[in-house]
Amino acid sequence: MSKFKAGDKAPSFEGVNQNGEKISLNDFKGKKLILYFYPKDNTPGCTAESCNLNDNYEMWLNKGYDVVGVSPDNEKSHVKFIEKFGLKFNLIADTEHKILEDYGAWGEKSMYGRKYMGVLRTTYVIDENGVIEAVFEKVKTKDHTNQIIEALNI
Repeated sequence: MSKFKAGDKAPSFEGVNQNGEKISLNDFKGKKLILYFYPKDNTPGCTAESCNLNDNYEMWLNKGYDVVGVSPDNEKSHVKFIEKFGLKFNLIADTEHKILEDYGAWGEKSMYGRKYMGVLRTTYVIDENGVIEAVFEKVKTKDHTNQIIEALNI
């Protein structure tokens, strides 16, 4: 369960993208942001989600939104993922899980009765003032764009 809800101030973050450049929440002042947390590059669900957002990236830009993905993968993995699928937006390499933890997207998971720590797939839509507009914890990976559009009536 997310520790944030619509109306909450988004936690400040700073991370490094696929090119080794710093990216922070401050970079998006005056712009809306779709910040999505996903478990792993090049896996079926994460690829579907990333490609769905990427296929609609121009539409998002036209509506005043940017898109940034965050996973525990390193920069090299992100470069390969971006090149393989032609992703047009930044991916943050959060190998230390700092941003994931700050946003409540790192927690206990369970598979086949085994418990472990991992990424809790979550998307935050943040407005131009740094306030969370919406939180998605049950992400429809293949249709995430429409899920966001319907929830926000945009």
